Order: sequence, then C-alpha cells, then structure tokens
Amino acid sequence: MTSKCIFCEIPAERIHFESEFWVVVRDGFPVSPGHTLIIPKRHVNDYFEINKDEHISLQSVITIAKDDLDKELSPDGYNIGINCGEAAGQTVFHLHIHLIPRFNGDREDPKGGVRWVLPDKADYWSE
Repeated sequence: MTSKCIFCEIPAERIHFESEFWVVVRDGFPVSPGHTLIIPKRHVNDYFEINKDEHISLQSVITIAKDDLDKELSPDGYNIGINCGEAAGQTVFHLHIHLIPRFNGDREDPKGGVRWVLPDKADYWSE
C-alpha cells in the first residue's frame, strides 16, 4: 500500500500564489491567522534536499508571502519554521516552510520564540 503525498497534489483553489519552484498556501491547521506554508513544487523530504535554484528563489517567495500578510493582517512579528526529520517533529515528509504571523498578546510572554520547541531549554534568561 502506498500513500500519496498531500503536498504533491495541492488543489489549485488552495494556492495563494506560486513561482517557478514554489507554491504558497494557507496552513490547513493554522496556529495563528494567516499561517502560511511555502512548499516546493518538486518533492523533496526536507530543506537540506533543495537545489541551488530552489534555494536562491526561496527568499523572494518568503518575502512576497510576508508582504501579502502585512497588507492583509498587519501582524506584529513572524516565526519562520522548518521541521527536518521525525526527531524535529516533521510529520509530512515533503518540505514545507511555516510562515507564522504573530500578534501582540497572542502569547502571554513570547520571549524565546522558536526555542520553546524544547520547553525545558527555552528559558535561558531567567537564571
């Protein structure tokens, strides 16, 4: 039994915009309003498998997605995250970059940001 990759067959109506190498969609399970995924058109498991052309074009796609979110939602900040490998929490093994808009007050104390993936290690400033 083989399973299909959900990011290799994204319905056209879900695509916010696309470039030569990337598609941009809103996350199906958003952690904040506007939570966006940037996904390579070519199936690769993680960030370390993208080629030079994909790597070079990625920054401009992230910037376009951020500019669109700025216009639409005016967030106060962003988290950008990539899970590479099962130990890092990756559940869909087709690279996808999370662009997560953040808003003042969406977390009582956002200090530490992505460090909270390992909660016991996140708060380095209190001691």
